[in-house]
Amino acid sequence: MSLRMSNSVLAVLFAVAFAGCVTTQAPQSIAPDAAFHVATAPYPQLSGQKKSFGGWWKDRFEQKVKLAAEGGFDVMFVGDSITHGIDDNRDNGVFEKMLSPAKIGNFGFSGDRTENVLWRLEHGHLFGKINPRVIMVMIGTNNTGHRMDEPEDIASGIDAIVKRLAERFPSANIILLGIFPRGQDAKDAMRINNDKANDIIAKLDGSAKGRVHYLNVNAKLLTTDGVLSKDVMPDLLHPNAKGYEIWANAVVPEIKKYLGR
Repeated sequence: MSLRMSNSVLAVLFAVAFAGCVTTQAPQSIAPDAAFHVATAPYPQLSGQKKSFGGWWKDRFEQKVKLAAEGGFDVMFVGDSITHGIDDNRDNGVFEKMLSPAKIGNFGFSGDRTENVLWRLEHGHLFGKINPRVIMVMIGTNNTGHRMDEPEDIASGIDAIVKRLAERFPSANIILLGIFPRGQDAKDAMRINNDKANDIIAKLDGSAKGRVHYLNVNAKLLTTDGVLSKDVMPDLLHPNAKGYEIWANAVVPEIKKYLGR
């Protein structure tokens, strides 16, 4: 069986496996396999699965479906492993402490690309009592790291996510973060790709009737000459506790502003 055929079969099985997980009328269609490598076509993350779709991704998906159904949080985080790390306390609880008493609903998933986020949003993560006042979004570095998507394609995927969130939550403010820097210096090909995508998504600032706010905090994570230090991101991709603290100090005041605090 070819890889492309295998992915197609897996996607169908994935949809069936999840059909009973969503308690609301969520769409169950899966993007055709021809669109498997398209940043704007909703598609589940297959790399996080074990046999029979066990493993952490499915478990976390189901947990977050329940969280959305219950609601009760003020701030929603949407992203990949960098955001997921806040749930795993890799930030030493700095976001929770700085935002308290506001509650956080974290919808960051390690390994996710834009299409995986879109799939999650359409299959349960926007259903139920979920009603955040502020949403922070950062996604796209895995589109670069996994397959070096064109910056325009990454930006289109991010645009689709932002539009879906703005549509679902018509009173929420959306803080759209520039994709974090990666690689040691400005010559790194993946850093360049992310930066080009950021140049495009920056134009989303002020969209959704002024509720989308583009915020690029990358300079705070870099030295004055543009070097990404391993003291901040040991693997030149994921922040450590120091990196999370820098991030939180840069964005929490903005989040609080839109919370009216």
